[in-house]
Amino acid sequence: MNHSFVITEPLRNLLHLALKEDTGTGDITTLATVPTDKPCFARLFAKAAGVIAGQPVFEEIFRLLDPEIRFQWFIREGDPVPSKTLCLEMKGNARAVLIGERTALNLLQRMSGIASLTSRYVKKISHTKAKIIDTRKTTPLWRILEKYAVTAGGGSNHRMGLYDMFLIKDNHIVSAGGISAAIQAALEYRINMNLTAAIEVETKNIGEVQEALMFPIDRIMLDNMSADEIREAVHFVAGRCETEASGGVTVDTVCAIAETGVDFISAGALTHSAPALDLSLLIETETRA
Repeated sequence: MNHSFVITEPLRNLLHLALKEDTGTGDITTLATVPTDKPCFARLFAKAAGVIAGQPVFEEIFRLLDPEIRFQWFIREGDPVPSKTLCLEMKGNARAVLIGERTALNLLQRMSGIASLTSRYVKKISHTKAKIIDTRKTTPLWRILEKYAVTAGGGSNHRMGLYDMFLIKDNHIVSAGGISAAIQAALEYRINMNLTAAIEVETKNIGEVQEALMFPIDRIMLDNMSADEIREAVHFVAGRCETEASGGVTVDTVCAIAETGVDFISAGALTHSAPALDLSLLIETETRA
């Protein structure tokens, strides 16, 4: 896969804050032990198998400290790597590398972990038409990076936030007075506000699916249903709108869910439970020419 990610000014400011959280008034160990102008050569290794995601973010952390730092990647963004893989060689100011090391690794490991877990889900259902999508269960302020990592792992994104899609869930339904009332209100709001955002409705049984289909909606969420219940709902919907299975999705259950014919499978675990990919940055004792 070939993925790219643009570092915007708001994201650059966020990365600066991440660095500031770690450095505070200064990295006293590095400032005390490393000469100001000492160069260094470092290598990044994947200590476990996985998918690498977050290269531009990793680089930007170091560029904030040393604009002249150089990187040579041996793998592409979104590529799977076996354990003990040499991923990168870098040359730059030793102080900059030491000061930025942990923040850069934390971000790269986190994003690579999400991409790696997503890739496992995607491979499980590659023989079906279903697509793996994420949720809003992300780390506050880092959602754009975590959702990007999902795409690097072969998945797709659900809505980015509360603003780009109507998602009528159980609490909305209770508050509005029922599924029909909630959908009708959303349809009217979309017209009145001149919006084009899609409307999705959460359902828990075939009766609620039938009620939701009385309206021109875009997607039905089949929440916490068994594989047999999902298959029945997909058959009933018969392509009149998109279908999404959600709730309790794991690597072990995702294949059976996908084989029901559902269009999308959302999994919060992609972003809230992905273990970080084990990566290591090692500085060589001698600087390379």
